[in-house]
Amino acid sequence: MTTAPVSARRRRWFAPTLAGYDRGWLGRDVVAGLAAGAVVVPQAMAYATIAALPVQVGLYTCIVPMLVYALLGGSRAMSVSTTSTIATLTATTLVSAGVAAGAEEPLGELLVLTLLVGVFLILARLARLGGLVENISGATVLGLKIGVGATVAVGQLPKLLGESADFSGHGFVRSLVAVAQALDGANLATVVLSVVSVGLLVALKRFAPVVPGTLVVVVGGILLVALAGIDRLGVDLIQPVPSGFPVPVLPDFSSIGALVPGALAIAVMAFLESTAVARGIRRPGEPPIDSDQELLATGAANVVGSLFSAMPAAGGFSQSAVNQNAGARTQVSTLVTVGLAVLVALFLGPVLSLLPQATLAAMVFVAVVGLIDVPQLIRWSRISPVDFWIALVVALVGLSAGLLIAVAVGVIVTLVLVLRELNTPRLSITARSGDVIAVHLGRGLYTANALANERAIVELATTQEPPVSAVVLDLERMDAITITVLDALHDLDGELSAAGIVLHIAALPGRAVAVAEKTPWYRGLGDQGRVHATVAEGVAASTP
Repeated sequence: MTTAPVSARRRRWFAPTLAGYDRGWLGRDVVAGLAAGAVVVPQAMAYATIAALPVQVGLYTCIVPMLVYALLGGSRAMSVSTTSTIATLTATTLVSAGVAAGAEEPLGELLVLTLLVGVFLILARLARLGGLVENISGATVLGLKIGVGATVAVGQLPKLLGESADFSGHGFVRSLVAVAQALDGANLATVVLSVVSVGLLVALKRFAPVVPGTLVVVVGGILLVALAGIDRLGVDLIQPVPSGFPVPVLPDFSSIGALVPGALAIAVMAFLESTAVARGIRRPGEPPIDSDQELLATGAANVVGSLFSAMPAAGGFSQSAVNQNAGARTQVSTLVTVGLAVLVALFLGPVLSLLPQATLAAMVFVAVVGLIDVPQLIRWSRISPVDFWIALVVALVGLSAGLLIAVAVGVIVTLVLVLRELNTPRLSITARSGDVIAVHLGRGLYTANALANERAIVELATTQEPPVSAVVLDLERMDAITITVLDALHDLDGELSAAGIVLHIAALPGRAVAVAEKTPWYRGLGDQGRVHATVAEGVAASTP
């Protein structure tokens, strides 16, 4: 392997996966990029239809966002375009905002939505919230994906039967009603095409996973229209696809207020999906995935992509897995995929216009059914009932009240669980000398758990047998300290004193000491010799 030049080391924020690039990797990167392109290009076009957007919007999402992530992202093999979850949340957001997503020109609102997603991600990066967002539980994500999978799968059924409308953005219940209404007007030729397409996709995925099933059914559908004229039998085609690059459109800020909640939900899911994929495909020995770097890369991909009519983008597992399994070593493979998407956009518009809607619906149907991971849900019910119920509740909320509300419920539930965990004291007696004990705080003190820890320490100290006369409190984990925590410690001193027990403070880090010394109470402890550099010193000083 060649050694990265000094300039590359200094600019790791730019093209980090290309640092120290070995020319011997180029062949594998090219092959991987073409293989990923065979999956991601038709798949992204299909996902655009979930939001009732023109298929070329999905194609554009394979160009600019992928290019930006390739230059800024830290994952060597992750492919960033749209995903079924992101596309569904996009559809729900546009519908909830009153945007006519099925109209001819919803691109102004789409630009604003994608821009908002990118801005929220970049703001999260500036605030270094990467680690905080990752606290959202896997149960919440599983529940949301089950809701997305069921909603979108049912929403595709009218198209598989011959109807042209997509009801995924209107929710699960409305989609069920649409299916019932579509049964009477089902088109036989469309139903046959749908069944064959779904069967072929499932069969290739199971028995020949190296074959890009999405490309096979797309080519097959186009050939059936071009050579057999199945469109004359009532099979609906997609809207004509223009050739060339997207024409810049002006943003439509009239609905920005209604788009903000959905943009927040999409930003959260885009980050969670991207980091999960990046970590899931990372090979041992590769640089670790930096949450904040992923926030910047994914945010920038969305901001720049919004200027070119792209949908909100995130890391997708299927195309990333194809990319890695085909031998991708760096993001050069993504640049190859981008080049392939550009060629499709420039020259294959008239060919893509022959694509049956049912073919894209079949691709979406097969992709999202895989999100309904019932075996995982059952496994969690045996291992962790709490995670099982969280996932189930989020899924049910998504199916009944809507996916955006499900995201909000999932985030709130996660925050409640995190706060509950922080609020649970973890105390241990690490030393005892006569009637003096040293108490270690396993979690440190925070504003959220100060009162609970105060009560727990008092109970621990006053229930010792034989009784104790002094407590040495080990605060080595207190890198930062707040007024609320200082007040709690002051109260603790008073409570212990009332019980005839003297409080000593030990091992408080310098940064926290600088704050604590501004209070008369802490200075008084120092004057009384009750502040110590180490726990051992505190125990020795307080032992009679």
